[in-house]
Amino acid sequence: MNITIISHYFYPEIGAPSARLKEMADVWISQGHQVSVITNFPNHPTGIIHPGYKGRKFMIDWIGGLKIIRCKTFATPNAGFLKKIISHLVFMVTSVVQGMNHVKESDIIMASSPTLLCVASARYLSRKLKIPYIFEVRDLWPAIFVELGIITNQPIIYNLEKFELYLYKKSAAVVCVTQSFAKNIINRGINKNKVYFIPNGVDLTKFYPDRDSGRFLKKELALEDKFIVLYIGAHGISHGLSAIMEAAKLFHKQKNIHFLLVGEGAEKDKLIKLAKNMQLKNITFLPAQPKNKMRTFYNLADVCLVPLRNIPLFNSFIPSKMFEIMGCGRPILASLKGEAANILQQSGGAIIVPPENCKEIAEGILTLAHDKERCRVMGEQGKNFVSQKYDRIMLAKKYLKVMEKIAG
Repeated sequence: MNITIISHYFYPEIGAPSARLKEMADVWISQGHQVSVITNFPNHPTGIIHPGYKGRKFMIDWIGGLKIIRCKTFATPNAGFLKKIISHLVFMVTSVVQGMNHVKESDIIMASSPTLLCVASARYLSRKLKIPYIFEVRDLWPAIFVELGIITNQPIIYNLEKFELYLYKKSAAVVCVTQSFAKNIINRGINKNKVYFIPNGVDLTKFYPDRDSGRFLKKELALEDKFIVLYIGAHGISHGLSAIMEAAKLFHKQKNIHFLLVGEGAEKDKLIKLAKNMQLKNITFLPAQPKNKMRTFYNLADVCLVPLRNIPLFNSFIPSKMFEIMGCGRPILASLKGEAANILQQSGGAIIVPPENCKEIAEGILTLAHDKERCRVMGEQGKNFVSQKYDRIMLAKKYLKVMEKIAG
């Protein structure tokens, strides 16, 4: 089978989209299929195009057996709604104009959203070339922006939702990363027989317990004698990281507990300023790290944070980082509700507290800081859980069955 993926984000960019798609593609290639990806030049989340790609308007990039078609890119930081929309609009056009010749021999197109705009590209190519497309839903769009108060104009919301439903209806299949997303889409009139649930997972060959490398990095950061509370990922409006700042403030007299925040995002400057205003000495901010260093960072942590804002729609979200953390055998302190909380509860690898509740976040951290044996047991239980239920290879093979059914 010849598979084409369309995604605004892709390797070597970090983050859930690139990890999911790259690891899935690697499995599909290992099963004997041809895979191409139409994407941008890597620039997320800083908006700075990576070395080796600057100044180019088109490029075919090969990584192993994976063909990557990189299109002309409007690079912008992961901040500022208008510029991000312009970036996605540009990709909607360039993915069609520059990508069409590389799609003609495909048996199936898969577009991974957000945003709807890359799915619009897939719809156009599907109709033009008579190739079925899959709409992969990693976020409910535009619902997330409505919940966050970013889009408030009712006519705009109405038309975006109408366009969203149109793209669902015209797809050969809708693949959702959470059961809640699937239920939402079916309840809005989409045929349940074309809606599939294939969650995020973890590549257990890359994320596993590696405490020696963690200890080395801890020493390198001069944090050997600290109980490390780690958050790694986007510093955005969805994550409620100001509550983590408030929790850190409650530990300002306990010098052995240290917070480490790793990543970039729209809220990062605001968070650094907040930490300075609070005079927090027990927190360190680091820039985003390459994907191949994530395992080492997880392994230096004594507990890893998985926070989300206290917004109803986030009850349907499952942060992909929680599978990588469990793969590394580290305990989780999760401040969220809904489907992700249920999964973590089943795993035995997490303490779960209400979102954006700094007092309960602090109490959970203190509980683990005083009980190393509980940390060890939680880590082992989480590791066993993801090995059985969220192995990326197993999930990629499940995805292949959906594609084979569609492509005949």
